[in-house]
Amino acid sequence: MATMIKTSIQLQDLRRSIYIKAKTDKSHRFWGLYVHICKKETLEEAYALVRANNGSSGVDGVTFAEIEKEGLSEFLDKLRVELQEGIYYPQRNRIKEIPKANGKMRRLGIPTIRDRVVQGALKLILEPVFEADFQDGSYGYRPKRTAHQAVERVAQAIVTCKTRVIDLDLKTYFDTVKHSILLNKVAQRIRDDKVMRLLKLILKASGSQGVPQGGVISPLLSNIYLTEVDCLLEKAKAVTREGQYSHIEYSRFADDQVILVDGHPRWDWLWMGVIKRLREVLSGLQLEINEEKTKFLDLTNGDCFSFLGFEFRRTKSIRGKWRANYQPLTSARNKVIDKVRSVFEHYRSQPLERVAYLINPILRGWVQYFRVGNSGKTFGYVKDWFTKKIRRHIMHSKKRSGFGWKRWSNKELYGRYNIYSDFHLVSRKAIPA
Repeated sequence: MATMIKTSIQLQDLRRSIYIKAKTDKSHRFWGLYVHICKKETLEEAYALVRANNGSSGVDGVTFAEIEKEGLSEFLDKLRVELQEGIYYPQRNRIKEIPKANGKMRRLGIPTIRDRVVQGALKLILEPVFEADFQDGSYGYRPKRTAHQAVERVAQAIVTCKTRVIDLDLKTYFDTVKHSILLNKVAQRIRDDKVMRLLKLILKASGSQGVPQGGVISPLLSNIYLTEVDCLLEKAKAVTREGQYSHIEYSRFADDQVILVDGHPRWDWLWMGVIKRLREVLSGLQLEINEEKTKFLDLTNGDCFSFLGFEFRRTKSIRGKWRANYQPLTSARNKVIDKVRSVFEHYRSQPLERVAYLINPILRGWVQYFRVGNSGKTFGYVKDWFTKKIRRHIMHSKKRSGFGWKRWSNKELYGRYNIYSDFHLVSRKAIPA
């Protein structure tokens, strides 16, 4: 989740006090946390978090509806007793594969609802500890941080002449996280044996290595694992800083990361040094760089790169100043078009009101994500294509050919059938810092 979980006042106070202690004492190792994980209040908040995501069932087939029919309070009480008595054991994850943009499959490990609740409780207590250690350039699945902020950080770096780019890709990152290394990193801050045992059980349920994409606690664990990389880059920023200006910047969202270095020749050593140290740190984490997908680019040569669904370039403004140009990738544009086209094809004989009801959430989600930067041209393309599909659908229902341009205005169609039409950009000033 991108925003801070709305918890009870008591749990909020606990999380806040843990965070303050972790922030003020970087060497403190926390103990006595397990009792808070087992509290019914924590489990209730964890269940609410899991329920809000409305995911599917795990290998046991148990659904939210079944849990609530049998009695949520009884379900949480039983789980609390199992945790307190040390007899809780997670079940194996249900494996589901979903297609990726490159044609390959992404492997998800989906825990049972029961196990997701336990992971959620563990996350609620551990998150404030490690939030105090996470760095400014990390944005993935952290409280009050968004993908738009990560994108804007990259855009600002380009504006300030950081034109040499490392577009980093890690080979099957989530599947190759080493449990021993991860547990050692957690143990640097946690000296509660019961917490560590619970975490080991959760990790073993996903296999001998890796963290499951689909687990509630996986984003937090993946951030803990990669914080060492962030610290390397923060140190490089600090030692090369000149007043308010830094000669290197980075932005990371989970395992998706870009690093930008000042393009001036006098910073060649920094460019080479960062590449060398980055490889060393990743080797120590036993992570492998995907050499085929990782790119070393120079934006002054017209190179471009992608990050979080956007394509970035360096272009000149009308006034002759260099700026960052970023807009949706062609693959992202085609993906939403394919989704909308599929709805039209499956509901060819249905009234347009029914089709609009299904399509509106697809378009709204896509537009709200991409409505930053220089997405106007892409939005225009998608809306023009969509408008033609709407018109053809109506004309088909009337057994007529053409698009009916003279019969209805676009404004009339969008209003009459309550079709999503807010294809407007937001100012960069509207993106939270």
